[in-house]
Amino acid sequence: MYLSKIHIPWTLAKNSYELHQALWRLFPERDNENRDFLFRVESLEKGVGSKILLQSATTPQLSEGSPAILGMRDYNPAFTQGQRLRFRLRVNPIKTIKDSDKGTVEKKGKTFTKTVRVPLLHEEQQQAWLERKLHDFAQLDSLIIQPEPVLYFRKVKEKRSGKIQPVLFEGILTISEPELFFEQLQKGIGPAKAFGCGLLSIAKA
Repeated sequence: MYLSKIHIPWTLAKNSYELHQALWRLFPERDNENRDFLFRVESLEKGVGSKILLQSATTPQLSEGSPAILGMRDYNPAFTQGQRLRFRLRVNPIKTIKDSDKGTVEKKGKTFTKTVRVPLLHEEQQQAWLERKLHDFAQLDSLIIQPEPVLYFRKVKEKRSGKIQPVLFEGILTISEPELFFEQLQKGIGPAKAFGCGLLSIAKA
């Protein structure tokens, strides 16, 4: 894997959907492949742009119209059982509920009520959500929860807009299953990865 620092100009950074599309330009000729990168907006300055931390399975490449690469290094961490790590993680904690107002959908001959995603807004709910996500490979030792502003996005071509409610987690965890932990580090945690959520950053505790 690779860790890179990326600069996105303000014209693209001010819309989170366009920011994600700009990052795709670092991986040319891969339009039909699944995304294999995660990212987090580290700073956003009006009129200047965003600094992005990017984790990718393949090497980012400069191409026509791509954002600038400020720095890059190989990233292949190894873990051991019982290892304690500091972490930072921006996520979109949600739960899925049935909503009869949305109607129904048929699957395999059966009718189901459509579901919607709703954000978890209370700290105890958010912590419980994270503990469930970590359960199979790590134990949460300490946690600081920082609420963040609502993130609005606009898809111009589809004439559709929306929003998510991100939260920033920082704390210390202990690894119980090193291989599973590494797999999750590669995949990211939770939904809204296209909007800068899910990247788990780690350091020695």
